[in-house]
Amino acid sequence: MTEDSDDIAERKMQFLFALRSRGVTDKRVLMAMEKIDRGPFVRGHFATRAYEDMPLPIACGQTISQPSVVGLMTQALRVTPRDKVLEVGTGSGYQAAILSQLARRVYTVDRHKALVADASTLFQDLDLTNITALTADGSFGLPDQAPFDRILVTAAAEDPPGPLLAQLKIGGIMVVPVGQSDAVQSLIRVTRSDTGFDYDELRPVRFVPLLEGLGRD
Repeated sequence: MTEDSDDIAERKMQFLFALRSRGVTDKRVLMAMEKIDRGPFVRGHFATRAYEDMPLPIACGQTISQPSVVGLMTQALRVTPRDKVLEVGTGSGYQAAILSQLARRVYTVDRHKALVADASTLFQDLDLTNITALTADGSFGLPDQAPFDRILVTAAAEDPPGPLLAQLKIGGIMVVPVGQSDAVQSLIRVTRSDTGFDYDELRPVRFVPLLEGLGRD
């Protein structure tokens, strides 16, 4: 049985209301999240729960973050239409798709080849032509394309990784979860200045750990 347009409209309205109620207030971010349907990024048994504000399992032992966390991280990144963005941790591709609506160019990397392949197919299907998805060890960033205006890390590091800090432009912003993988982590915003790095602690979060090396798919 397929949903009618009223059901879809109601579901979208509830989805956006949930985002706003959890602190996602940036109009450009909300518009991007309204435009990019989370449904295609969630597969298998959990597909029916795609519009709930909760993290869900995906392939390779990874997760798709809950929408409100995606929204809050994107909001914290303060992306402008001129920005070149690096995302570390492609996962389902949902976060990169949101960023593609806000930035000039998005590079997204993941250590799991299968996730990159699936996400790339989705980007093509959705005609998101400003995303480049690559299999790489994200803890080392993407030196060939550096520097970046914005960097978003969707896995937790014990400290903001040095190679990523080095690939941030002066005036650039990185948002990264920091802390031990088995405890609650803190979402940190790092802003690079002429004299160094400024750190803002935003909120507690829980992410999979940032691992070095390529995954065994």
